[in-house]
Amino acid sequence: MDLTLIRHGESTGNVARELAMRSGAEIMDIPERDPDIPLSQRGVRQAQLLGRWLAAQHPPDLVLSSPYLRALETVRTATGHPGIRIDERLRDRDMGALYRLTPAGVKARFPHEYDLKESVGKFYYRPPGGESWADMALRLRAVLSDLPRDSRILISAHDAVIILIRYIVEGLSEAEIMEIEKLPVANCSISRWVDGRQVMFNEVSHLI
Repeated sequence: MDLTLIRHGESTGNVARELAMRSGAEIMDIPERDPDIPLSQRGVRQAQLLGRWLAAQHPPDLVLSSPYLRALETVRTATGHPGIRIDERLRDRDMGALYRLTPAGVKARFPHEYDLKESVGKFYYRPPGGESWADMALRLRAVLSDLPRDSRILISAHDAVIILIRYIVEGLSEAEIMEIEKLPVANCSISRWVDGRQVMFNEVSHLI
């Protein structure tokens, strides 16, 4: 299998998070539901640049996307592919009651949850009404098991999805993937595996 993953372009949610983190705010200024967050203008441009790179590659046999708007907008802009298959198992992590909160907001409003995450660890911590990274890994294993072999596959999704697919494909440990996760997966970056062998990860040279 030739598997290429792209993270969505910069979203208005990414911009709001950055502003909130810089200012020390407890809540991110995001009016939409998580599934409805669109690309920013910069994100649209990133998707267009990604499209130039994809146009120079062999076309995929199958294109899948998270149902979330920012992922769909990215792959539609980049490929113009008419048969994009939406798979809800590729959605971003559900943060439940902690949605829109910065770490400062969680510590101030849910101090027990903040301490619990520190105790349990990021991989297994499940926020109230949300899911852990381990929960995500279960649904992503199901996606990968359903993919056709001997195919070129393109997936548009989210940073946590890409990290966890690497965890599954490369057979990594919790400690290994949490170390890799310290370096953020960039917007509109490209990661690729051929027959389980990593060809590139978090590649952004096409955006320059």
